[in-house]
Amino acid sequence: MACRNIDQAPSSHAGILPAAPRSPWRKLLYVKQEYPDNYVDDTFLEELQKNANVRQYEYWSVVLESTIISQHISSIVIFVAIFIYLYFGLLSSHALITMGTVGTAVGYGFWDWSNTMLTPDSNYQRRKIFKGAVLFFLTLLGLTPILKTLTEKTSEDTIWALTVILFLANLAFHDYGSGNRRNIKYPGSLSTNAAIFASVVLASRFKTNLHVFGLMSFAVEWFALFPMLRRQVRSISNRGNLALSFVLFLTATTLFSQISPAIVVIYILGMVFLTFVCPFWLIWIQRYKNEIHGPWDEARPKIQHGRSVDNY
Repeated sequence: MACRNIDQAPSSHAGILPAAPRSPWRKLLYVKQEYPDNYVDDTFLEELQKNANVRQYEYWSVVLESTIISQHISSIVIFVAIFIYLYFGLLSSHALITMGTVGTAVGYGFWDWSNTMLTPDSNYQRRKIFKGAVLFFLTLLGLTPILKTLTEKTSEDTIWALTVILFLANLAFHDYGSGNRRNIKYPGSLSTNAAIFASVVLASRFKTNLHVFGLMSFAVEWFALFPMLRRQVRSISNRGNLALSFVLFLTATTLFSQISPAIVVIYILGMVFLTFVCPFWLIWIQRYKNEIHGPWDEARPKIQHGRSVDNY
């Protein structure tokens, strides 16, 4: 008969004890928890924000803002038309210099009158600006013979192609969004340099020093000074800004109507598309904007009363 081992413990028929409940999950990185690193709880999507920073546009406000671009395009068209008139003898250099000088004087008078940020010693500022203008134009007058022969050996096809490229660079890098009436950002400076370089290339096609000086002086006034006046008008009055846009549009259309009616039609259609169609297009595509923010975004510090408060 087999003997039973009395030392053998009886088998346990009790069920498995339930595991102890885990502590609640907390969104803390510096605490070791009983959860995997990619764990999220049921409240994870409660902080989800959709299109929180999407700007709602109004149609006529966007139309008004688009005049910044249309004014600059009209300015380029007007300058090209002035060059063509001067190149074919339809405009004299004396008339161009006179119109540029008078226009600059009137524009500076308006700028000086409307600028409230001038220093108290305004007479000193006026003398300084006048001396700088005289020195600049004397320097330009001395460089005129050099500019006239700058591209003497270059073919006209190369000149026209280079001019188009430079004006496209001027259009692309112009400082459209700056509200500063005095300082111009780096892209704006690059745009101005491209326009002046294009003017130098075009001026080198003339045979007389007076034509070169007339076009270059007008280029400086048109591409360096006139944008400052446009900013000033835009910051003062919306009606004045609209009136200036209409005057530039009408001037460009009138000048080019004597050169090429086909270009006038393209220009008018482009302005209508840019001023009225593009704002509607921008507002229409806003419905497809899908921008989400949530707890997965990086924390951004908030500055309150001179102290940094972490925003988690």
